[in-house]
Amino acid sequence: MAPVLMASTPASMCTPLKTLNDSLSHRRRYMKHNFPINYFIRVHHEEIFKLSNISKMKLKVDGLDELVLQRLWFQVNQGVLKKIIRVLPERHPSRPYTAELERRFRDAEGVFVQSHPPEVFQQELPETIQDIWDQLTEEPDRVPESSWRFASPKSLVDNLCHTMCCLFWECFSGTESSQDYCEVSHSKKGRKTQSPELETRPTEPAEW
Repeated sequence: MAPVLMASTPASMCTPLKTLNDSLSHRRRYMKHNFPINYFIRVHHEEIFKLSNISKMKLKVDGLDELVLQRLWFQVNQGVLKKIIRVLPERHPSRPYTAELERRFRDAEGVFVQSHPPEVFQQELPETIQDIWDQLTEEPDRVPESSWRFASPKSLVDNLCHTMCCLFWECFSGTESSQDYCEVSHSKKGRKTQSPELETRPTEPAEW
């Protein structure tokens, strides 16, 4: 089942999100070509945040507010970007790009917070979402080994891009069929791809 589209994105969000999307258009070069083949980083299971996750949460939580999912999207992906930067040495060719990507992401997050009254962020989250939130914010040394996954930087940033276009679809309604991002789950335009959730084998860090 495809995620349900709801109009909930403030107009002020569109400029920073489109700026972020401009940077994401270069992700293949910086997140794939500049990394060794089969290079994976360790992330929380919940940080592999795909369109199918959105669908499942909407099925589990009746009447789930789109704003809650947008808040979760920011929480998930701030951790993802930090983890990617953490594995990159200062002189790595993808370091400046990733740092700029994170800066633009934080700019969008700042506008998101300013676009809503403070009480919105103080509201109690649905139990399913709160459980995910708690696991994302848990101290790393307290996270069970079974809760970690390995995923490629490219797959993680792909997820960031696709779910952004779905959850903030109003900002991308005139670009490259944003509707398709909400409808595609395990494959894109009929092409099968490997799920990042299956990429569980650790790869030794390369000598950069």
